[in-house]
Amino acid sequence: QVQLAESGGGLVQAGGSLRLSCAASGGTFSSTSMGWFRQAPGKEREFVAAVRGIGSATLYTDSAKGRFTISRDNAKNTLYLQMKNGSPEDRAVYYCAASRYTMRLPQRPGDCGYWGQGTQVTVSS
Repeated sequence: QVQLAESGGGLVQAGGSLRLSCAASGGTFSSTSMGWFRQAPGKEREFVAAVRGIGSATLYTDSAKGRFTISRDNAKNTLYLQMKNGSPEDRAVYYCAASRYTMRLPQRPGDCGYWGQGTQVTVSS
């Protein structure tokens, strides 16, 4: 049973930075592809970024390219999302998730088998 716990959310001014963390336990983190998703009020959960467990290839949604960086520390079983140049449109609950598939980068909520409880990010204008 994989358990995920996000932290690091909070309030940041537009243009500011924030780093989210996701601590994983159970399973084999180092070989599991992981992703970050977010859900704004009244909207569906959407893909933000993903990183492969083997090979560390990454993928970003267009709005995250150049501003967000996904990374992982397999020695600490921790996934990160570094957010820079935040905008009010980034306001959402951010979730980390573990892919159902070892090699496939998760891009849809249905690709993920385990989820954290989420952490709120608010960007003030």
